[in-house]
Amino acid sequence: MRHKQSERSKSNFEPVKKRSGATKTLNRAKSAAAEKVAVALSYDPSDEYSAPEVVATGRGHIAEQLLKLALEYGVKIHEDADLAEILHALDIGDEIPVEAFVAVAEILRYIYDNEGVQPPEIAANAE
Repeated sequence: MRHKQSERSKSNFEPVKKRSGATKTLNRAKSAAAEKVAVALSYDPSDEYSAPEVVATGRGHIAEQLLKLALEYGVKIHEDADLAEILHALDIGDEIPVEAFVAVAEILRYIYDNEGVQPPEIAANAE
């Protein structure tokens, strides 16, 4: 009889363990989603056959350090969580994927507008 009770007790605890595991996974997912992500791009407009490339990425503390360095050196910062997640998945030295061209082009246009400078393609065609 004791054996049956312990089996019953054991089966009562199994769903709790499963729920506990699911909660832990959910909490990890929430904390990962709340972490800041930073990606640094480099672009050489004189090379018309290249796209911007990833030169640094970070999540959490590293992302905070990247942002701090960007501010110290006057690098323009643009916040776009979805784009940052896409670019964060790339390796250092990878060119941005075609799916990110429009978003990155809009950011570059924004930067040129704020600095009062024409993009290199427009400046070259104006001459």
